[in-house]
Amino acid sequence: METKIVKNENGSVHVMGGPLTTAITNQEMPELLLSDVDSRLVKVRPMATPIDQISRLAPSRKCDSMEVEFYTADNQPDNTQLTAPAPLVEGSHTQQVDVAKPEIFSVSDTVMAVGAEDADDGPAIFYVEETSPKLRLRALNFADGFPQLDRGVELIRMGRAAAELDVQTAQAQVLPTKSRNFCQIFKVQVEHSVLQRLAAKEVGLTLSDQEEMALVDMRLGMEKNFLFGAKSRFDKGLGRGEVFCTQGIWSQAGVEFRYPTSGFTEDSLTRLMRRAFTGNAGSSRKILVGGSGLIEALTSLPFSKEIGATQTVTRWGIDFREIHTNFGKLYVVLSEVFDVCGHPDDGMVLDPEYIQKYVHMPFSATPLDLRASGQRNCDAVVLTEASCLVLRYPKAHVRIICTD
Repeated sequence: METKIVKNENGSVHVMGGPLTTAITNQEMPELLLSDVDSRLVKVRPMATPIDQISRLAPSRKCDSMEVEFYTADNQPDNTQLTAPAPLVEGSHTQQVDVAKPEIFSVSDTVMAVGAEDADDGPAIFYVEETSPKLRLRALNFADGFPQLDRGVELIRMGRAAAELDVQTAQAQVLPTKSRNFCQIFKVQVEHSVLQRLAAKEVGLTLSDQEEMALVDMRLGMEKNFLFGAKSRFDKGLGRGEVFCTQGIWSQAGVEFRYPTSGFTEDSLTRLMRRAFTGNAGSSRKILVGGSGLIEALTSLPFSKEIGATQTVTRWGIDFREIHTNFGKLYVVLSEVFDVCGHPDDGMVLDPEYIQKYVHMPFSATPLDLRASGQRNCDAVVLTEASCLVLRYPKAHVRIICTD
């Protein structure tokens, strides 16, 4: 049966012969929330939902499907280890060596052996002559031959050294990894009686106390899913369609840092900063969001000249405590969502430059005519958003776990 849309003279819209779909709703009844309402939304208790707050103020991407596909790419590996000892060879500067990852090297690469030194206490440097069938290295700063290297010695890939007449060199390309996530449809329904509406003299959608509490509850729910949600989709049955659940960024982070339950020390913070700011080419300013136990431990640290805590700074409408080291600056904020979700001593270091929000249905309001349907003498509005968060560069983000 063909769906028909009937409009009355008073402006009401009726859908005949078929279900009311989101496409018809968007076509016949434009969204009630104006852009200034969305800007007011981010002012509703921003400290309670720092992840959602940051994602709302950062540029988001419109997606045409509930399933989001995105690509991530990391730096090429630059270190491996010897899997067998390389004996001392006098009179020859070249030798074949066994390494765990020979594929990361190319002919003409220079290589440094960590811990090995030449006669002048300088680092042992080598030149890659062959990569197949084994890695053949030439010792560069040893006059008598090839030095002895023990099993487990770490080899660091350095820059290439081309010959005088070389025009070309080994190719270096990268294929990004495709990842997927689902947008989740978040909803909250606000109702108030007609008498309440008349008394408040509502014009459009106002952020009354009742609506504010509903929005806070909605954002807290979104915050929990954005952090710890599990990616899933299933058919709800009874003709209601599919349910999409989004994956949280907790499981998307590519780096993990663990500290003992005995306490978070200044040395722990230094190691964390090193882990967060090195080896991933991320930003020099990152955000630490953590539970009350982790924030308490950070607050109790005796800061030194190398690691200092400055005054409170405000970013994205959130008050952060700034910690600065020689590695970078860290904006620290408490998230009680970690406590509620059973992670009071855990947290995350996030690079705001690589947090991407995808939106399938922007934050909007859909009115429900409960009086016409004979249910209640109320005005009702359903607030809806279908969105998800992804970490575009997983190794720029660190998952902090308190463990035994």
